[in-house]
Amino acid sequence: MQHLPALTIVIGGASSGKSDYAESLVLNDGRYKIYLATAQAHDAEMTVKIQKHQYSRGEGWNTVEAPLDLKPALANATCDDVVLLDCATLWLTNHILANTNLETAQNALLTALAQCQAPVVVVTNEVGAGIVPDNALSRQFRLAQGQLNRALAAQADRVITVIAGLPLVLKGTPL
Repeated sequence: MQHLPALTIVIGGASSGKSDYAESLVLNDGRYKIYLATAQAHDAEMTVKIQKHQYSRGEGWNTVEAPLDLKPALANATCDDVVLLDCATLWLTNHILANTNLETAQNALLTALAQCQAPVVVVTNEVGAGIVPDNALSRQFRLAQGQLNRALAAQADRVITVIAGLPLVLKGTPL
């Protein structure tokens, strides 16, 4: 059984295996598992994706639906818990679609993570390796995601990128 540092970031592209890897970190920690779910099922495809994630996780998780406000769940976590926040990218998307002040939301998230008593593993997408999007909303999202990822990485004790299911430690001690 390994104990996680206060904040671990697992970053990778879409379908890179980052969620599976992050779940394995939480499962190996041995504490009571809290899953902060940021996804919202706006269509049938997303409903199926959420159901697949729930099934693959199995039992033993306390799932908290938190598409926008993560602070209460993070504040309620104790040192006997370990938290998996999956994912920061959908959380950010929810805020963009809600026309939230992104700087305020990001600062609130970073503060809540710093104050959380439980170790937290945050899953997030790397979106900056592709082409420049052709529309303003997509460019706004890419910029905001890059800013969020940099802020999370700066605050994190450990940052791991996952490519093709293979983890690579970018910051902190290897596992």
